[in-house]
Amino acid sequence: MSTNQRHRDVGAYALGVLDPADSFRFEEHLADCATCAVRLSEFAALESTLAAYAHPGAGAGFVQPERPTPGLLDRLLDRVEAGRRQRGRRRMRLVAAAAALIIAGPVATLALQPGAADGDDDGGRVQRYAATDPASGVSASVALRDRGWGSGVGLELARVKGPLTCELIAVGKDGEEQTVTTWAVPEGGYGMPGVEGHEEPLRTEGGAALRGTEIDRFEVRTVDGRHLVTVEA
Repeated sequence: MSTNQRHRDVGAYALGVLDPADSFRFEEHLADCATCAVRLSEFAALESTLAAYAHPGAGAGFVQPERPTPGLLDRLLDRVEAGRRQRGRRRMRLVAAAAALIIAGPVATLALQPGAADGDDDGGRVQRYAATDPASGVSASVALRDRGWGSGVGLELARVKGPLTCELIAVGKDGEEQTVTTWAVPEGGYGMPGVEGHEEPLRTEGGAALRGTEIDRFEVRTVDGRHLVTVEA
């Protein structure tokens, strides 16, 4: 099943309506997907609300904006209650693990997730590094995963003002430089608190022929050579 389908499974998993095989596959996906980790934590509150209605009188005092049809509500409540009995403890552990994933490092882009085309993946863990440059104020988080062909690299960049054209450079321990990816920063920038429409950080991905053990650091620069931030590996 595709990665996009796995993203869509998060709601069904949170409500406990996936069958055991699909639940197992989703949990494997969740281990490397920060997007689904965030969504799972958001759905946890919804599950608790629905579970409250599974017991007569337990949901008193909660104002429900729109009332679903009785048949739909009954089916949801039955499935939530069954899911809670079967996988309640396991889901709580996964939510905790998801929270740890989010806190430890939010970069987990598609290039770093295992997939059907990853026959050359050596199964290495995702390594995460972060830094903020005191001069430019730019913050960067890098996720690195060894591949058979080199390294898959994910980048999250914040507090960068535009307009700029930038590049992420992997610098080897021997001084060799390889361009991982390039992008354009709009005038409003990325990851700019208080700037409407530009609050979200940039998230992008790429790859390098260097292995993780061969990389000394990552540098974010403008294409005309101005240094923005260095992330030690």
